[in-house]
Amino acid sequence: MTFRQLEVFEAIARHGSFTRAAEELFVTQPTASMQIRRLSESVGLPLFEQIGKRIHLTDAGRELYTACREVFDRIDRFEMQVADMKGLKKGRLRLAVVTTAKYFAPSLLGQFYHLYPGIEVALKVTNREHILERLADNMDDLCILGQPPEEIDAEYQPFLENPLVLLAPADHPLVGRRRIPLARIAEEPFLMREAGSGTRMAVERLFEAHRLKIKVRMELGSNEAIKQAIIGGLGISVLSQHAIGPAGSGAPFAILDAQGFPIERHWYAAYSRGKQLSVIARAFLDFLLEAKKHLAALPGTAGSEIRSRTRRGRR
Repeated sequence: MTFRQLEVFEAIARHGSFTRAAEELFVTQPTASMQIRRLSESVGLPLFEQIGKRIHLTDAGRELYTACREVFDRIDRFEMQVADMKGLKKGRLRLAVVTTAKYFAPSLLGQFYHLYPGIEVALKVTNREHILERLADNMDDLCILGQPPEEIDAEYQPFLENPLVLLAPADHPLVGRRRIPLARIAEEPFLMREAGSGTRMAVERLFEAHRLKIKVRMELGSNEAIKQAIIGGLGISVLSQHAIGPAGSGAPFAILDAQGFPIERHWYAAYSRGKQLSVIARAFLDFLLEAKKHLAALPGTAGSEIRSRTRRGRR
């Protein structure tokens, strides 16, 4: 059993594909297949099985994958600790974020990279359900999500405000009205994210607390689809301020001033409880916590403009 064989095996198990693993490691697919064949011979058991067109880990493969990740994580920590001893910040940061966080995460990473240009970043953008799976499986150094991961045992810290605002088409009859009762909002057809979305859960809790039921017209799998549906006049919706961009006078949608809105939330950085953060992951977490007072209005977001406009509408 060689280190190179373990590298190839880990990449195939992570991607679920010989082809993608070979591309990542800059080897040919036959070379990757040969390494896995020799590794299986060393173990004495098959590591993968093919069902249809997809490959899956066997029981032995799952055990080896767990061991590989522990080995590679420990080596990564060692390399970063050595770099830190030399006064450098080098290493690899594995970051997973929910889809809405894609609107500001690259900006944060850009600022962080300017501080530590020696780092490499692997950024995974996916929905909350998959983020929780990755968090439970300890697949990333840090995860960013809009609601504390109460479903699993994890450490989490808030670092940035995440108000949820109520959006409608620019020509909607409720635009311009103040302090719209929530009961009136409940009469409108809603465009909602999929079940399990953090934004959806926050909206449902607000309406349930007032014993109101939401009239869901359509479920959509992305913020971009929801914005287009709002513009098309299919209904109203609730999105994070970071997902909508500046909403000036020429915007095709408007922010409604309704009771209970904006829903005040935060963005959270989370990691598995008991996890020993790498040097670079700890540096990034410290960067988030120390820089939060400067992140109220990130590039490409509505930032403080939305909050100030909403507060003016309340007075």
